[in-house]
Amino acid sequence: MIIPVLDIKEGTAVSGKSGNRKSYKPLQTVFYPSSDPLEIARALFDAGAKQLYIADLDAIEGRNSNRDLVGEINQIIPVMLDCGASDLDSVREALQVADMVIVATETLKKLEDLHEIFCRVNRKQIVVSIDIIQNKVLSKHMVLDFNILRENLEKLQPSQIILLDISRVGTERGINWKLMDEFAGLESSIILGGGITVEDISQLDKRGVDKVLVGTTLHQGQMKLF
Repeated sequence: MIIPVLDIKEGTAVSGKSGNRKSYKPLQTVFYPSSDPLEIARALFDAGAKQLYIADLDAIEGRNSNRDLVGEINQIIPVMLDCGASDLDSVREALQVADMVIVATETLKKLEDLHEIFCRVNRKQIVVSIDIIQNKVLSKHMVLDFNILRENLEKLQPSQIILLDISRVGTERGINWKLMDEFAGLESSIILGGGITVEDISQLDKRGVDKVLVGTTLHQGQMKLF
């Protein structure tokens, strides 16, 4: 399943490359003639999208949020939301406006918080995102490597794990398949993201992955939802 990506900043849908958020510009998409996130979401739903990944860049960076807008979009199409949620309270708050909430390595402060979230919240509503830059785990608050993450994921057994290569976001360089080797055995839970191309899609079944996050290639009309 292709899950469309929508990054939102100051109420506008934006796009950029390699996670350099300061350089993001208003999104140009084949689905709608403006960068209005609500209208783009409606158009994606009409085109057959079953779910939408939203990154609230303002919330992730700790500068305001697009909470109300996300709530409106969630009434149109189920939202998987990355808003920098990193503990039980912030996850519960995010679930008031989104169908599912992402807990990302970038913003998670300690692994104990992740375990508490899984103990206290419906695990089907929690998605763990492993954020990667230059083949290393991105974390602002901890020192994490693949082994530590794998040990914890095997204990928690998340229903969905995003493996997001931020270095490749917006680049159309293709999937970093080598990262998959670090999480062999967890393929059925993994959602791949970062630079995915049309050519990559044909390889997914062979690798046991059935969900991908797609932004640039989809919005430019180079890939169909089905």
